[in-house]
Amino acid sequence: MLTRNCFLLFLWFYFEQSSASPIHSPPQPQSRLGKDHPRSLVGPSPGRHGGNTFQRVKRGWVWNQFFVLEEYMGSEPQYVGKLHTDLDKGDSGVKYTLSGDGAGSIFTIDQTTGDIHALQSLDREEKPYYTLRAQAVDIDTGRALEPESEFVIKVQDINDNEPKFLEGPYTASVPEMSPVGTYVTRVTATDADDPTYGNSARVVYSILHGQPYFSVDAKTGDIRTALPNMDREVKELYQVLIQAKDMGGQLGGLAGTTTVNISLSDVNDNPPRFSKSKGIFHLKVPESSAVGSPIGRIKAHDLDIGKNAEIDYNIVPGDGGAMFDISTNEHNQEGVIVLKRPLDYEMKKTYTFKVEASNTHLDPRFHNFGPFKDMAMVKIYVLDVDEPPVFSQSSYSMDVDEDTPVGLIIGSVTAQDLDVGSSPVRYSIDWKRDLDSFFDIDPVEGTISTNELLDRESIAQHNISIVATKINNPVLSSRVAVTIHVNDVNEFPPEFAIPYETFVCESAKVGQVIQVISAKDRDLPPAGQKFTYKSAQDDQKTKNFTVRDFGNNTAGIVTLHSGFRRRTQELYEVAVVISDSGYPSQSSTSTLTVRVCFCDSDGSLLTCNAEAIFLPVGLSTGALIAILMCIVILLAIVVLYVGVKRQKKKETLMTSKEDIRDNVIHYDDEGGGEEDTHAFDMGTLRNPKAIKNNLLRRDIKPEAKAPPQSRPPTSSHESSDIQNFIHQRLQEHDKDTSAPPYDSLATYAYEGEGSVAESLSSIDSPGREGDEDYYYLTEWGPRFKTLAGIFGEIVADRDVAAQ
Repeated sequence: MLTRNCFLLFLWFYFEQSSASPIHSPPQPQSRLGKDHPRSLVGPSPGRHGGNTFQRVKRGWVWNQFFVLEEYMGSEPQYVGKLHTDLDKGDSGVKYTLSGDGAGSIFTIDQTTGDIHALQSLDREEKPYYTLRAQAVDIDTGRALEPESEFVIKVQDINDNEPKFLEGPYTASVPEMSPVGTYVTRVTATDADDPTYGNSARVVYSILHGQPYFSVDAKTGDIRTALPNMDREVKELYQVLIQAKDMGGQLGGLAGTTTVNISLSDVNDNPPRFSKSKGIFHLKVPESSAVGSPIGRIKAHDLDIGKNAEIDYNIVPGDGGAMFDISTNEHNQEGVIVLKRPLDYEMKKTYTFKVEASNTHLDPRFHNFGPFKDMAMVKIYVLDVDEPPVFSQSSYSMDVDEDTPVGLIIGSVTAQDLDVGSSPVRYSIDWKRDLDSFFDIDPVEGTISTNELLDRESIAQHNISIVATKINNPVLSSRVAVTIHVNDVNEFPPEFAIPYETFVCESAKVGQVIQVISAKDRDLPPAGQKFTYKSAQDDQKTKNFTVRDFGNNTAGIVTLHSGFRRRTQELYEVAVVISDSGYPSQSSTSTLTVRVCFCDSDGSLLTCNAEAIFLPVGLSTGALIAILMCIVILLAIVVLYVGVKRQKKKETLMTSKEDIRDNVIHYDDEGGGEEDTHAFDMGTLRNPKAIKNNLLRRDIKPEAKAPPQSRPPTSSHESSDIQNFIHQRLQEHDKDTSAPPYDSLATYAYEGEGSVAESLSSIDSPGREGDEDYYYLTEWGPRFKTLAGIFGEIVADRDVAAQ
């Protein structure tokens, strides 16, 4: 610390002396600042021909660039420099002012002398320079004597920052067994000091801890291996301490350190090895182990890791190659031994074979290290297991005739215990269905016999399961399938294959085949079985038809004469005897019905019905029915058409809404108003008297005019009575407040005051209580005959009820 303070004091003294008189010895002026004045200094100047000549140089401001030492620790403000102008005569008539970066707070100026001091300790790493402006003014008038000029105060750097590793600590990796000089990684340190001034920022790298395994380049910071054949299996992780020192590594320089963690990555430089203590692997396997199941595990160890430690296991061809297989467990690289074939303790008790373990991925760089594989011996001991009995065959097949008597032995099965001790075996049928009850088995001998009568036509094949159980251990049992085929016995006679409908034409000739027949047999015919056909003895006497055997299991019905007539005999019966070739031979007599039919000249059937004799030749019954149906449909259409036409003639223009009593006709035609003179004559409506008498109504069918009849003149009394009635009704409608606000048609029905026949209503009759006599209706003439009959019956019923 004392050395550093002395060095700083020396630097301060040096700069203090060099900046005390900047006017007289300016260091390499960068520019002329200020205003030119008559005063001048004489100095050397390069001549035109390369020599030095003297010339007058006008002077204004006499400063250039100032320097200030960073991290100044003195008690007094640090002197920076002095400002002076030629206009200053030393009579204190000039005032100096300062402005810009830090003026007044960091830097201050003596207004009379122009001396500049730094009030604070400065740090170049925070701000390397300050730009300020200076001006000289008249102290009395304040008038600027010189234009304002700009200058720079640079902070002089000192070595106050040590190098720093901004990215540390570092992690790197390098393959094991790498040669010397293999690049590992690079470290970089930065120094905040000024790299353009001195050696404060020149960094040098060195290794403090990690030798002799690694080295570092002093300039670049590259770390490389320094020791050959570094083995990951011996040591995997290394921690290296790197130092970065400034001042070029000289004494007094500042230093920083970082840690680099280097790991060796694995390469396949180690072969798999079986443990010497386990040169032979002993495995015990029960003989009941299932095929494909794992029976044991072995493992070879490899010091490498990852894919370099992957191992392939193989069984060397030999004793166990056909019985066992081995595969690699990807998770733990174990060799899993798997059973390929069933084991049998009674046949072979031990197996011995070799297993080879080798690396999956080899590195050719290390082939000289030796073979990357190893071998071990595996010995397998088969353990005896109490097993179920074993049948002599995997399945059995037996044949039996369907007429075999109950209890007859049809076959046998055999099973034995192959274990040591050979336990006796008992047999049974595994009852699963009722059909299994057709057979029985002897529990000791294993003979199978029938338990019921068999019928091939019902069940042609039986499938049963036989169980063999050890007496010493009933839990152990085995099963075998037994198939029993029921052989056919010729027990059914043959019969017609299908029902035949045979006919013979009336025009049939002698010896004509009218039907080809075949037969079937419910028995299962053996190969080459044939049917024979012949006529029965009774048919040979009739001499109408005979049977001709064609020799190919078919026969034909042949006519013996011609001239068959339906009117004479319509049906014939032919008895056919059919025999099979089985043993014993079975035969049956089947009757064939032959119908006499009418045929055309080609022998094609037309009809076999008796009523067809009376039908026209060439038309069948179906065609005649179709013709009749068409005629009926046409007649129905004609009747409907005529009825519709008659109905239309009866219709009139009056609609269903017409009122016969009031003669109100609805035309449903609004018209075009008073201006429409085409549809209606509005003048006629305004002058009803102008209507011609011969105009007819268009809504009523005109009838023949009857000769005019004289009408008795209406009395004035009746006319006045009608007028009074109409007037009274008119007044009622005019005063009706509930009437609609538009013109409406009012109908007045007036019957008059009396009638010669008087009223027919019983409402106002004096005898309406039930004592009125209606016999007077018979006196009114034939028009009231019906009404008199109706009321006459009512009176008669009432009289009977009164008695």
